[in-house]
Amino acid sequence: MLESGEVASAPSSELYKPSDAMVANANVTAYMKQKGFASYEDLYAWTIAHPEEFWSDMANELEWFSPWEKVLDESEAPFFKWFTGATCNIVHNAIDRHVRTWRRNKLALIWEGEDGSSRTYSYHTLDLEVRKIANVLKSMGVKRGDIVTIYLPRIPELMLCMLACAKIGAAHSVVYGGFSEPRSPTASTMPRASC
Repeated sequence: MLESGEVASAPSSELYKPSDAMVANANVTAYMKQKGFASYEDLYAWTIAHPEEFWSDMANELEWFSPWEKVLDESEAPFFKWFTGATCNIVHNAIDRHVRTWRRNKLALIWEGEDGSSRTYSYHTLDLEVRKIANVLKSMGVKRGDIVTIYLPRIPELMLCMLACAKIGAAHSVVYGGFSEPRSPTASTMPRASC
């Protein structure tokens, strides 16, 4: 934590490599072994040569409400569509599915403020907070397809509001609440928002 008046130093160019144990337990290592590759470089080359199979495998790690008909639709190139016909909710995958498992009481969000204060949220607590905000938004008339502008500083509630918007299917636009009034982009952004 910086003391008052201290200036953070520029990022170091040092490279910090993970331990061998961490590499051995990494998801990418498990996938590499599952596919029969001896090195990350071999796996990477394969993903470039077989992007649809790779992204299909990655997408199968998520929960979908309805499956895709096609992994990559190139029929209107250069306007590509991924996972056509599929339906999922990112908040379901980020929070909801974990609440039903052993991860329920594991930490999902660790926030640390510039002043050194911190707040933590388990998946269960995060789920409760996101649902509260989603219900407030719905009570204000926000529905799927609406645009919500969020004007907050970098505090946990910013992330909670973003997740709440995604949960109900509303798009969100974040306006960083740390700008002073003359520099704030709100005048050009907020009028288009539904809420």
